[in-house]
Amino acid sequence: MTTIAIVGAGLAGVTAAQTLRESGSDARIVLVSDDEHAPYDHPPLSKAVLAGDDPAEKALLHEASWYAEHDIELVLGAEATTLDTAAHTLTLDTGTEITWDQLLLAPGSTVRRLDVPGADLPHVHYLRTMAQSTALRDRLAEHGQVVIIGAGWIGLEVAAAARAHGCEVHVVDPLATPLERVVGPRIGQWFADVHAAHDVTFHLGEGVEEILEDGVRLSSGTVLPATTVVVGIGVLPRTDLAEAAGLEVDHGIVCDGALRTSAPDVWAAGDAASWDHPRFGRVRLEHWSNAKDSGAAAARSMLGEEVTYDPVPSFFSDQYDVGLEYAGHVPRGVEPEVVLRGDPATNEFLAFWLDGDRVLAGMHVNTWGALDEIEPLIGTTVDRDALPG
Repeated sequence: MTTIAIVGAGLAGVTAAQTLRESGSDARIVLVSDDEHAPYDHPPLSKAVLAGDDPAEKALLHEASWYAEHDIELVLGAEATTLDTAAHTLTLDTGTEITWDQLLLAPGSTVRRLDVPGADLPHVHYLRTMAQSTALRDRLAEHGQVVIIGAGWIGLEVAAAARAHGCEVHVVDPLATPLERVVGPRIGQWFADVHAAHDVTFHLGEGVEEILEDGVRLSSGTVLPATTVVVGIGVLPRTDLAEAAGLEVDHGIVCDGALRTSAPDVWAAGDAASWDHPRFGRVRLEHWSNAKDSGAAAARSMLGEEVTYDPVPSFFSDQYDVGLEYAGHVPRGVEPEVVLRGDPATNEFLAFWLDGDRVLAGMHVNTWGALDEIEPLIGTTVDRDALPG
C-alpha cells in the first residue's frame, strides 16, 4: 500500500488529507503534528476565541472522530526530527520511523521572538497556538494593563480583544502608522483612528529596550505599566526539517508551480512554501486562504493531476465593529497609489492599491459582497474612474 506522510496538521495539512480522500485515494495517510491539540484553525485564536466570544473547541477543523472515519492516522504531540529523502523515511522525536512513498511538508510558521532583556518573563505572551490563545484569553480576563509590541494584524486583533475584556491597552511599533508596510500610511492611519476611538493608545516610532516585571521600557526611556505583554512582530516559516534534509530553502521551502520541492516525491504547502506564482513571481504567503488552497492543490499534484497553483491571495480581519477582506499582492519595493471609494470616516469604504493603472490589491471595509468585484480586477489594467464603489 502507498503511504503518504503529511508533516503539519494545520489547515494546509488537514485540507490535503481531506482532498486526498475526497479524490478517491486509498493510500495510507499519516498526519503528524507536534501540537497536542486536535487540528484547529488559526483565525479564531486571535478573534472570537481570544475575545471570549467562542470556546476554543469552535476552532477545531473537524470532530475528533472524523480522522478515524476517513482512515487518517493522526499522530499528535510528535515532532518530525529527521527526514531522509533518499531512504523515504521520516523519524519522529518519539522514536517512530515512518516509511513513505510521498511526503507533504506543511509545518507552518513560528513566531518571531523578541530579543531584549526581560523577554522571557512569565507575563510575556505570544499568539500562535491554541494553548497560547487560551492562556492569553485568561490573562486578559483579569482586566489588567496590556502592552502590545507590534502593530501588525495580530497586534491590532489582540488590541481589539483586550479592549473587549476591559483592559487598558498600549500598542508599540517602530513605524509611523499601524500596518504601514502592508497598507501604507494612509490606510494605516485609518486603523490607528479606529483603535484610538476604542481608547487604545499608540506609541509609534518607538522601539522596546527592556521588559520589566511591571512594565515595558521604550527606546525613548518612557516606561509603560504592564501586567501583560503581548509580542506580535511577525512569523518565520518552519524550514529546519527541510533544510537539514538538503531541500532547497530560500525564505521558505522552494517549490515549483505545482508545489513540488527540489526533492523527488516531496511537496510543500501553507506558510512554509515558497513557490513560482504565474502572475506574482516567487511568493510565500501566510494567509488562511493560502493554507486551505495550497493544501488542496498539493494533494491534487500528489495524485498526478496537472496543477498550476495561481490563487489571488486574500485574507480577512475583524476588529471591533469593523470587518474587512483584502485581495491581491503588492510586491516589495513597489510604492503604489491608494485610491479610495467611499469615506473611511464612516468605516464603510473600498481601497485599491495601483501601480500606474494596474490593480495590485483591493480591500473592502464593512462592504460585504464587494470582494467578488475586487478579485477579478487584481492584475488587470483599469480606468480608475471605473473602479467599483
